[in-house]
Amino acid sequence: MLLRTGRALAYLIMGFPAGVLGFVWSLAATLAVTLTSITHLGGPAFLGASWVTRRFADTERRRARWVLGTPINSPYVPGSGRTVGERVRAVAVQPATWRDLVWLVLLFPIGLAGAVAAIVTAAVELGILTAVLWAWAVPNPHAPEPMRFLMTTVPGRLCLTVLGILLLPAAAWLIRTLGRLQGRAARALLAPGMHRHLVDETARLAETRRRVVDAQAAELRRIERDLHDGAQARIVAAGMTLALAARKLRPRGPDRPAEPGTGAAQAAADIDLARRQLDDALTEMRRLVRGIHPPILTDRGLYAAVAALAGDSPLTVSVQGDPAERYPAAVESAAYFVIAEGLANAAKHAGAGRCTVSLGRSGDTIHLTLVDDGHGGADPSGSGLDGLRRRVEALDGTLTVTSPAGGPTALHAEFPCAS
Repeated sequence: MLLRTGRALAYLIMGFPAGVLGFVWSLAATLAVTLTSITHLGGPAFLGASWVTRRFADTERRRARWVLGTPINSPYVPGSGRTVGERVRAVAVQPATWRDLVWLVLLFPIGLAGAVAAIVTAAVELGILTAVLWAWAVPNPHAPEPMRFLMTTVPGRLCLTVLGILLLPAAAWLIRTLGRLQGRAARALLAPGMHRHLVDETARLAETRRRVVDAQAAELRRIERDLHDGAQARIVAAGMTLALAARKLRPRGPDRPAEPGTGAAQAAADIDLARRQLDDALTEMRRLVRGIHPPILTDRGLYAAVAALAGDSPLTVSVQGDPAERYPAAVESAAYFVIAEGLANAAKHAGAGRCTVSLGRSGDTIHLTLVDDGHGGADPSGSGLDGLRRRVEALDGTLTVTSPAGGPTALHAEFPCAS
């Protein structure tokens, strides 16, 4: 209790010099930024003033903890920008920037009132408690009762001391209450607001979605591996077993086949049919595996996977990009299927003969462009393109389709690197 009261008293007393410094700085910073805003120094001046203001506000957050008992978290959203103008906009759009300034202005009257109230309360209480030590030095025989009795007599001064002891809890409560009120006012302006909460929630949801997408991609890769290494291998083994069985049914040699109508001939025909069915199933499974997640995409990356896709395409496909560049797994998977669908549509519907695929990274964005020389006229809102668009947007990306009548058709997708 005594420690909390001492912290509240120190907080209130220090509020006055802090308020003076904050008020003076606010005026000086506002004047400097206003005067330089019409010059090229306006942006740097604003950024510098904001940085200092935030340091003042951080100090106030630490001071408020003395009376609140809990820290006030930083309300600032990390800003980014390559130019001064972009950084200025990133700082200026944050409500916390202006709430800091408002608090530094209000701290002057609030700090003054709190400091005066705390000093007066503490001084009066201390004076009453120690009256027995100093009241004899200020005799006043003309003072009205009961002050004359309390100040000029030993019993009266002892009564003042007892009264001070009785009033000590009330004085301590008043000081703590004033400190909490000022601390709550600081928290109302300096704590993270709705803007910071929304940014944090957006970041949390984006991270959660990224983990879900990564888990889905990992699950698809696991299914692909299981099909490739398990079921596909067993189908191949079954085909080889049937081939051996067919050979055993021809004991006379290949130049003397079994006579038609015999059991051996019928068994050989059934085995041949089973082998053809297994071959068809194996072809279908390989197509399914490539559709789920082509192994080359995991092993060698997007460029190699697109190059392999281009080799299987009936079109003449040119692939541009860095063969050694690797992207996030979810981005590579989505980009691969965008390209695969684009090539399939160009060959099936657009009547194209040539197509160009461009892959690249620009800053924090991955770009993908597919252009064909077909007759165009594709519907951007069609079910196939809409499904691709949803897949791209799941990674915070964008997909645009340009397909005027007469061509060409261009698909352009952008993915943030953090996806």
